[in-house]
Amino acid sequence: MTGVVAQAEPDVDLLHNPSDKERKYDRQLRLWANSGQAALESANILLVNSGSGTVGVEALKNLVLPGIGRFTIADAAIVCDADLGVNFFLDESCCGKSRAECCTQLLRELNPEVVGDWYPRTKEQAESRGPLHLQQLLESSDAFTVILYTLPLAADQIALLQSYAREHGTPLVSVHSVGFYSFFNVSFAGTVPVVETHPDETASTDLRLLSPWPKLSAFSHNLTKNMEKLDNHEHGHLPLVAILLHYLALWKQAHGGAYPSSYADKIAFRKSVSDAMRRDNPEGGEENFEQAIAAVMQHVTPPSLPNSLRQVFNYRHGDENLRSNFWVISQAVQQFYHEHQQLPLPGGLPDMKAQSNVYVDLQTIYKEKARQDACEVLAVARTIPGGGQIGLEEVEIFCKNAKFLKLVNPVEIRDPCLEHIVEKELEKDEMAASGGPDMPRSLVPLYLALVATSHGSAASASDIVSSIVRRAPVLLGNERVAEVAAEVSRAAGGELHTISAFTGGMVAQEMIKIITKQYIPIDNTYIDETLQSTL
Repeated sequence: MTGVVAQAEPDVDLLHNPSDKERKYDRQLRLWANSGQAALESANILLVNSGSGTVGVEALKNLVLPGIGRFTIADAAIVCDADLGVNFFLDESCCGKSRAECCTQLLRELNPEVVGDWYPRTKEQAESRGPLHLQQLLESSDAFTVILYTLPLAADQIALLQSYAREHGTPLVSVHSVGFYSFFNVSFAGTVPVVETHPDETASTDLRLLSPWPKLSAFSHNLTKNMEKLDNHEHGHLPLVAILLHYLALWKQAHGGAYPSSYADKIAFRKSVSDAMRRDNPEGGEENFEQAIAAVMQHVTPPSLPNSLRQVFNYRHGDENLRSNFWVISQAVQQFYHEHQQLPLPGGLPDMKAQSNVYVDLQTIYKEKARQDACEVLAVARTIPGGGQIGLEEVEIFCKNAKFLKLVNPVEIRDPCLEHIVEKELEKDEMAASGGPDMPRSLVPLYLALVATSHGSAASASDIVSSIVRRAPVLLGNERVAEVAAEVSRAAGGELHTISAFTGGMVAQEMIKIITKQYIPIDNTYIDETLQSTL
């Protein structure tokens, strides 16, 4: 069989005729697969809307389109003329009506498969404003997957949401959009592990060239045992794995059983592979040897334990999550590592030049080994208390992504810590002042200015400056503080639709990461003034 550059076989799910839903959500299924889509479709989102109410609805729009299960908008505001200029989901017919109801109705038109609701539902409930009506909503609704609330919002209502989040382990996302500025914050009730972080495919490949198992060694040896006698076509289609294993065996024979370890050794080894290329191969050249040469530095390396996984192994947590599947599997993988001094094989194989049948056989060998390692981990996991019901599929996903696990640790920015952060940021400002206009300025004064208006719709510039200096005395007299305070005060709590749409898109992206438990969410807070700097 004539071969070209062989590619990894497509996902089995893509081989059948796609359903209407698969066609509708095709692009996002490629991002977070069926498991992520299922999580999205089972999500229940609460939006507590306040202020101008635009950024929260824009974020919700970007969750409705990919198909969240249901959402509820809690918003006691009545639509007025000012809303029409900043909220795409309101028109003149909405004036005098519930803003929550009008936005819900129009959002549902974007995706009829999504269930939308609003609160308060009656005039009496709308008149009963404050923490009480929000308490009633939280007590009467099904558990929420994520709660998003917009600022400004009364401190007692924020405290109520935070209390609910701690009790139910619900992630909280807050967002504030004022004029040209915005920020949003993501907080979790506890440490959140992320398994499917989606690293770059080239970084996640593990060929095990320095510790091949018997079946891989035998397969490679069978391909290369008479390498000098191979015709040009066969020589030019040896897979890079077989090439490197062959010359690594020769290197070991010449170096007392040692693999190339130092940089100089790897350079010399790479040259030995390069010297073995046939320079006059008429069968399309020897791209396979070029691929093997390029792979030396990345793949001819001993196994190591990534810091992120070491953090998982060393993590000390409370009893509440001790027996969750993640921690049980991580304990089993740790035992596997201690026994074998390497992690379970992920099983992926990169594209490479090879004959198609050879590539498929090689791919099968890697997949079989990955399945074997996962089964070993599963057997250990089921002996650990709480692991009796763990399935093979969950273990396989963990093993495939083990090198790139991420623990998201919630950290609240408190004033003592803030003072240290501000001092560091001021150092950056000094560097920016000496480095020219292209150096970024500190965003801490902007963040503190927005926080100063997070419980009220507007404040004077002097009030904002006083609030900033009270939290961070080191900023007294700072020109940047006066600048951002003036701009935030000028906006008077108003939103610009373009800024809120931009920020809402980013908020939705982070919420999708939280819901699907895939990709890595932001670390605490994102502050944005990008659009102002470009206008």
